[in-house]
Amino acid sequence: MAYVDVHQHLWPPELVDALRRRRRPPLLRGWTLQLTGEPPYEVRAADHDVDRRLALEDPQAQVLVSLSAPLGIEALDPAEGRPLLAAWHDGAQRLPKPFWAWASVPETEPDLDQLDKLLATGFVGLQLSAARLATPAAVEVVAPLLRRCEELDRPVLVHPGPAGKTDGADVPPWWPAVVDYPAQLQAAWWAWHVAGRALLPDLRICFVAGAGLAPVQHERFRARGGGRFVVDPNTYVDTSSYGRQGVDALSRALGIDVLVLGTDRPYADRTDLQLGAAAERAVCRTNPTRLLEGGTA
Repeated sequence: MAYVDVHQHLWPPELVDALRRRRRPPLLRGWTLQLTGEPPYEVRAADHDVDRRLALEDPQAQVLVSLSAPLGIEALDPAEGRPLLAAWHDGAQRLPKPFWAWASVPETEPDLDQLDKLLATGFVGLQLSAARLATPAAVEVVAPLLRRCEELDRPVLVHPGPAGKTDGADVPPWWPAVVDYPAQLQAAWWAWHVAGRALLPDLRICFVAGAGLAPVQHERFRARGGGRFVVDPNTYVDTSSYGRQGVDALSRALGIDVLVLGTDRPYADRTDLQLGAAAERAVCRTNPTRLLEGGTA
């Protein structure tokens, strides 16, 4: 079955070269990634080898790659960040099919005309850092950018942003991915639930990594005065980094129609979710196609 994977990462050579030219984070020294707030990370060169990655995918699939928001490129001063964003977009446009890409814009002074051009030249939608949706008030601030995607009928992918500083605390390497990133996603999910849909009634939006399992908190939401939780058919979550137990919990909270395949390759991989043929078809093809193109379940 041809599938749609909404969430992978693949750094084109243009971006790698741009990161190696930098003198402060985010930067690459060889294949050692240095980020503010995280320990140095040894990147596997093979993970960003386009030919190797092609061999892992069905040529009939649609695989969407994004500029990993934890790099913090979108959060840089625009004058500093724009060359990196240009390297990402130039390189991503050259990736062979089945790879497609999400666009990214600076957090400060985003150029909506540039976003229009990117979306008109092959980019599927906009990636946004979860840190930008941390509160209902933050959702209101970023609403004009999201509204442009709504007007253009393009989806938004919400991805964790840079990890919080640990102030020298000795934490293991997995700490940001297990602690910081899910916390960001949970805050963004609930902020969107409170403020986003009322502001942007037609926007299709997807939270990676099951929104940090935020939807599973719906019972606590109700118990603490949040009222009845209503599933939004245009607010999706992807399956990245979770297996059968996590996805089963999400499906019980949300149903199957807003779950979409996301692997987060090369940092995680596709797992057997044991959903059954009909549900697997929905998660791997029907639902992500609806996220990208619109339509009803």
